[in-house]
Amino acid sequence: MLFLAAATLGYLLGSIPFGVLVTRLGGAGDLRKIGSGNIGTTNVLRTGRKDLAAATLLGDMLKATAAVLIARHVWGETAGLVAGAAAFVGHVYPVWLGFKGGKGVATYLGALFGVFWPVALAFAAIWIGVAAITRYSSASALTAAVAAPVLLAIFHQAVPAALVFAGLSTALWALHHENIGRLLSGRESRIGQKSAPGADG
Repeated sequence: MLFLAAATLGYLLGSIPFGVLVTRLGGAGDLRKIGSGNIGTTNVLRTGRKDLAAATLLGDMLKATAAVLIARHVWGETAGLVAGAAAFVGHVYPVWLGFKGGKGVATYLGALFGVFWPVALAFAAIWIGVAAITRYSSASALTAAVAAPVLLAIFHQAVPAALVFAGLSTALWALHHENIGRLLSGRESRIGQKSAPGADG
């Protein structure tokens, strides 16, 4: 029952579609009809509003961080992991948007901050480094997602956390299968470019 409560908390927080909310409140229209149609930060940038993109990134991160911290405080360490994973699921499959959400990169990072912030900083550094070199948001996220579970196992020395994030990383790669195909064929949109539907990382 405790894990069910943690999962429910995480899912509900994770399902808050900050990208959709901030673009509407900011007068930028329906994000799902802009660019790739994705509800994440990369697509918000296509509105030309960096302030809205920053707000989306922060919101999508903090909802998962909050889920982990609240659940851990109330129900314990394992419940925090459950809530973080559920927040990721909530972002990807939000009930409020007909279970059509984002690809979970910022929410993954937010959950990582709640679990072990040094590895979250490493994730962000890897993302920035790969993005600076390649200009591919998807490649940056996929590379960082491979590193995160390994870094958790080495530096956090918590097998459950490493296993949970290995599962989330696998899900992240699966959600980016179209991006991977475009990367391999050289058709993936770079950061700042217009994109095909579903092209965001």
